[in-house]
Amino acid sequence: MSDFVHVAVAIILNQNQQVLVSLRAKDSHQGGLWEFPGGKLENNESVYDALKREIYEELDISILKASPFKKIKFDYTDKQVLLDVWIIDSFMGEPRGSEGQQIKWQSVYDLRLKCFPAANRSIINSLQLPDKYMITGSFQDEEDFLLKLEVSLKKGISLVQLRCKEYSKNEYIKLAEKASILCKSYNAKLLLNTTEDIFSILNADGLHLTSKMLNTIQCRPISEEFLLSVSCHTHAEIEQAKELKADVILLSPVKETMSHPGVQGIGWVQFKNLSESIDAPVYALGGMSEEDLIDAKKIGAQGVAAITGFWGR
Repeated sequence: MSDFVHVAVAIILNQNQQVLVSLRAKDSHQGGLWEFPGGKLENNESVYDALKREIYEELDISILKASPFKKIKFDYTDKQVLLDVWIIDSFMGEPRGSEGQQIKWQSVYDLRLKCFPAANRSIINSLQLPDKYMITGSFQDEEDFLLKLEVSLKKGISLVQLRCKEYSKNEYIKLAEKASILCKSYNAKLLLNTTEDIFSILNADGLHLTSKMLNTIQCRPISEEFLLSVSCHTHAEIEQAKELKADVILLSPVKETMSHPGVQGIGWVQFKNLSESIDAPVYALGGMSEEDLIDAKKIGAQGVAAITGFWGR
């Protein structure tokens, strides 16, 4: 870690789900891009002290309370950084660009990855993604599928994985097209649990790879303009997902599930141990329901993923 430049980063949110961002000077590293404010730690300085000092120097505000959010290691080739990201819970003063930099409040959902340094990708995904990730379950026919999907969307589900193993390629494409239209009408993101070739001809927000598929792929199969979601069960699979620059990881099984009776879950302690090395948003999967959200978030998960807990409810 000594080779990494340790940087304290502040996520400052207002009541309107807007986050404060500032424009990097053109002659700086990653110049001309927007960033979340912060700066490098000085010798023997704690992250929290660095955060308070940098934010006061840059924005002329005093941090009153802040909470650790996530740590991100990133290699730019010419520079390696460790971003120590904190959520600012409260502050005193009115933010201004004290160093002459342009600042603005921007909706979390309007943040564009291409406008920020690559190391910020995981931060933006974490801010934009919901805490509930629904995987589609069983249905009788297309009409029943669309009914259950809409019921879920009306209940607030905004991240959907279309999983339909028993369908043929043409059947899956037809269903995915209709699911995409419905999800878009509710401003929900649709991820397709399918092959790269089927994904390439459909209009979806991302691709999901099973752990079996993960082990057959050597490089990221889709453009970074789309979300790449990956199922993992082991440390080795997590490392492979990181190699593919996965944007979302489903870590399972946390608990015993109806689909795999008798298979013991890894539990929250092991989930925490495995997920600590992951920069990307991580969802707990396996026997999960909305009631598990508190436990999941306590140990740093983005939220929970489920079929039975969310599908058609």
